[in-house]
Amino acid sequence: MIIPSNLASPAAVAQILRQRGISPRKRYGQNFLVDGNILARIVDSAELTEGAQVFEVGAGLGVLTRALAERVGDRGRVVSVEIDRDLIAVLADTLAGLPQARIVAGDVLATDLDALFTKEFDLAKPVSVTANIPYSITSPLIAALLERKLPIARIVLLVQREVALRLAAAPGTSDYGAFTVFCQYHTVVENLFTVPRTVFIPAPDVTSAVVRLTPRQSPPVDVPDEAELFAVIRAAFGQRRKTLPNALLGDPALGWTRERIAQALSVAGIAPIRRGETLSLAEFAAVARAGHERA
Repeated sequence: MIIPSNLASPAAVAQILRQRGISPRKRYGQNFLVDGNILARIVDSAELTEGAQVFEVGAGLGVLTRALAERVGDRGRVVSVEIDRDLIAVLADTLAGLPQARIVAGDVLATDLDALFTKEFDLAKPVSVTANIPYSITSPLIAALLERKLPIARIVLLVQREVALRLAAAPGTSDYGAFTVFCQYHTVVENLFTVPRTVFIPAPDVTSAVVRLTPRQSPPVDVPDEAELFAVIRAAFGQRRKTLPNALLGDPALGWTRERIAQALSVAGIAPIRRGETLSLAEFAAVARAGHERA
């Protein structure tokens, strides 16, 4: 197969698809990036240095994979999980001459990430996650990366713009939710820039955005039980139109009594007429601490 020198162009992507008789698969969320300027901004946002380690989800035709491999150089490493086996042979061609780029066939959500990171990376050094991911797996992928406490320096993702707004949302806004609080507890969230539909083949139905999540060295709030904190958060947003006492009481998974809830809110200084969507992370932590003390 003849590989164009510039992969990030409509002509190059169309040529590769035509030569291999491949059509983008909607079930895999395949929207191939065809804009060199956007590609460069994504790679720059990852702040990679020579010799860096990168984990990518969804190599596609290798447009971003190749740019990442070139940025980290011969001493670096780029490992990408690709679910579409029809693209593996294509990637062997588009990534030719870049031994630092390795493709792992599989579904990232069914992959043991701890085992993969241990096998593929030097865990004494940080790993950067950079990817143009299928939008349908955004939340479970971020959760999987953060919950495992992997040695990740930063996560730069091309996602649906609505998701980017949700990740960076402030309390009291319509985009603010349980996943917002989860991400802001674990990381510093930056909504970097929007990406128009026109820079993909095929064009997605939505506008996209690039976000950067930088894992925190330590949590921004102090709680005695992290699991209990997130149980409070999930309960509060599970019935987000209800006041906090009713939302917390209505969640059997939390298991707090009405008296315990009332005392926790009083000690935390939270008015019982408030709804969960108005609480900041610090306020959720205050409720969780107070409720824990009354267990």
